[in-house]
Amino acid sequence: MIRITPIRLVESDGTQVGVVETSDALRRAMEQGLDLVEIVPDVRPPVCKIMDYGKYKYELSQKQRRDRAAAKSTEMKELRLGRSVKIDPHDVQVRIDQARRFLMHGHKVMVTQRFKGREIAHRDLGLENLRDVATALADIAKVEQTPRWMGKQASIILAPDKSKIDAVKRRIEKEKAAKIAAGLKVEEEKSLEQLEAELAAQDVGDDDDGADEGPDTGDTADAGEAGGEKA
Repeated sequence: MIRITPIRLVESDGTQVGVVETSDALRRAMEQGLDLVEIVPDVRPPVCKIMDYGKYKYELSQKQRRDRAAAKSTEMKELRLGRSVKIDPHDVQVRIDQARRFLMHGHKVMVTQRFKGREIAHRDLGLENLRDVATALADIAKVEQTPRWMGKQASIILAPDKSKIDAVKRRIEKEKAAKIAAGLKVEEEKSLEQLEAELAAQDVGDDDDGADEGPDTGDTADAGEAGGEKA
């Protein structure tokens, strides 16, 4: 399919052959049982290399997969601590466990605390929840962003600490090996898709709960005070 001639040829070992006729380059490739592949088509003469095209395509697809995985690993995952500072401690622990799994996979995690109604006057309660999460995950993460406010919510960002995570992974693998050696069952970790589905379900539940509430209108007077006393 390479119709242009001549071409600039590169041997399979990377040796620069120079400008040759395409027919000569094809002969060289066939003698080696390899293919002639155009690798830089936008120059004149185009650059072609003698290689195993099937192997080249496989390695290229693997590189693209790794690049996509690396790009995905930088995604930010958001975890909400319910719709109020009065979130149950068990629910906080659920979010911590979810955040731990995302961090172990290399994701950054934004943890958001929302304030309902006049709870905003007690910011320390929500900030304490955020501190508890950061402290619980200090063995694998570092605080990249301290509490930042946006309306009636505050957020922190936790970033994975690679050296700490590698140490934890080694410990987990040793524990798994010990369980297998002892004939014990090793539980499979949830996939990222399962974790993301859990988060989506939790967010929908929180939003639905919030939709049931009326607007925060402040203090209201008793009926007698609002309408005045009868004469």
